Amino acid sequence: MRIAVTGASGFIGSHLVRKLKEERHEVAVISREKGIDITKWSSVKGLEPCKVIVHLAAKTFVPNSFKNPMDFYKTNYLATLNALELARKWKARMIFLSSYFYGCPQYIPVDEKHPLNPHNPYAQSKMQSEQLCEAYARDFNVPSIAFRLFNVYGPGQNGSFLIPEILDKIKKNEVITLNDPRPKRDFIHIDDVLRAIIKGLDYNSTSFEVFNLGTGNSTDVEKLVALIQRYSPKYFEIVFKNEYREGEILCSEANIQKAKRMLNWHPKISLEQGIKSFFEQ
Repeated sequence: MRIAVTGASGFIGSHLVRKLKEERHEVAVISREKGIDITKWSSVKGLEPCKVIVHLAAKTFVPNSFKNPMDFYKTNYLATLNALELARKWKARMIFLSSYFYGCPQYIPVDEKHPLNPHNPYAQSKMQSEQLCEAYARDFNVPSIAFRLFNVYGPGQNGSFLIPEILDKIKKNEVITLNDPRPKRDFIHIDDVLRAIIKGLDYNSTSFEVFNLGTGNSTDVEKLVALIQRYSPKYFEIVFKNEYREGEILCSEANIQKAKRMLNWHPKISLEQGIKSFFEQ
């Protein structure tokens, strides 16, 4: 199968391209590093058709979305719009890597029917992009899947995220200073995300479907650090400042029953296994 991957040079994209090639798919890499800007129609309209578009290209670092909201909205919306236009033109299917935008949960675990409440410009831009996918499925019969990612981690992730930040400071023998030990997150390993995407390639949807991607378990920051301490061969010092961010979501945990039922997918890598693997490389 010929598959287009936008944002192919990013954290998930680079892992995905390698995985698809291992499975003998033909991959069309769409990234600025390859001179292709998905936010510009003139840059992508002449590309060779593909059967599926896996759309990953986006600005993702939440703090920057508050500093440069216009850039986030413009980039993420236009990238998705152009990807969908390619899908419409090619009569292709779309797999969109979406995000968590449930806000402070009204119930745990959070399923796909939970009210949506994006709590930052990044989440808002992803929700609007997801709505575009739904609109193209409705109006132009472009079958789409949106995977709502919880907290993805794995090798090669940007150091601005929690787990790679901690691991980087361990390597540098720096004291690790964190604010709040309380927030609980549903951490899902990159390999389990890739397996869900592969399952999505064969899913015969004729419209628009949303799936949560998490593990169904949540771990607080304090326990995460303790897990890293258990497997790290190097001692490191950790300091919690106990500074609490206003509006902090204290717990997010995915209900993944829909993905299990409809995609025959389930996560295989526990957080403990994932953390341990960092120190076995």
